[in-house]
Amino acid sequence: MAVSGPLVVRWRTVEHAPVQAGARQLAVVELENAGSAPWRTRGPQDGLFLAYHWLDERGNPIVWDGERTPLEREVEPGETLRQEIALRGPIPPGRYRLAVDMLEEHRFWLAELGNAPYERDVDVQPRDASAARAFLPDGVEPSPEWRERVAALHAEGYAAVGGAVEQPTGLLRRKPPAELAPYAPGGGRHPRFPHPLVCPSLLPPLEPNDEVAGLPAYRPDGSEPSIFDGRAVLRLR
Repeated sequence: MAVSGPLVVRWRTVEHAPVQAGARQLAVVELENAGSAPWRTRGPQDGLFLAYHWLDERGNPIVWDGERTPLEREVEPGETLRQEIALRGPIPPGRYRLAVDMLEEHRFWLAELGNAPYERDVDVQPRDASAARAFLPDGVEPSPEWRERVAALHAEGYAAVGGAVEQPTGLLRRKPPAELAPYAPGGGRHPRFPHPLVCPSLLPPLEPNDEVAGLPAYRPDGSEPSIFDGRAVLRLR
């Protein structure tokens, strides 16, 4: 059934490169304003935006609030808009359904008004980690499984990966720095780790931006997915 009213979208196409887990790209959308009201984005959090969901095979949301992209110009009724939008792949790799939609920020998605979003099935590929760089200074030795665990986490979609730090103990050893207490080995994965990642493995263009106990560290800024794994252990000599 055709939808009528002030806000009606008619999708023409969505074009994107192969999607890698966790990686961001610029896709191209083409859509028509088939309603009676003009479209405009009025500020950083006001007006209409282009966005998307990642759904599973049953239509359940895996990522509901995809990145917002403002409209690059006002779109009058009957006009067609073709522009780029930010699109970040979901984590982990697998088969998903991509649903591209518009929303009036803080109010509603246009699909809630009866507009069908643009949907297609997408096979999300592992992230290319061939350029990953581990920032391991002298005196830091990875455990035998460290590189394997880190590579798997990059492929899963994480651009920044950090792990635990184990220090030598004994009567003649110095007391471990208090700053390293949160990095004790043990536990599992923590994608919202509240501390910088020490001696991290990073995908370009990320670089260490902090320091913990004299060691290079990366403090996530939200621009790329990151994770701490307490089973990926580095040893201080």
